Amino acid sequence: MKEKNEEEVIKKIKEVIEKLRPYLQNDGGDVLFKRFENGVVYVKLVGACSNCPMATMTLQEGIETALLNEVPEVIKVVSED
Repeated sequence: MKEKNEEEVIKKIKEVIEKLRPYLQNDGGDVLFKRFENGVVYVKLVGACSNCPMATMTLQEGIETALLNEVPEVIKVVSED
């Protein structure tokens, strides 16, 4: 049963990320979902977002806030290469 629930959580996470992607793409960047483990969502910021000085703020104020609000199982979002 755990696998089914985790699949549903990952599906919700990907849906939220898909809603955010056009805003990042407008600025020449993007975000890619990598994995979900123990309440932590791992993403990769790419394009203009990968080296933007505002990337940390985008990650925390945009992506993390949206995921925390929409998916109760998410406790944190981490960017990794």
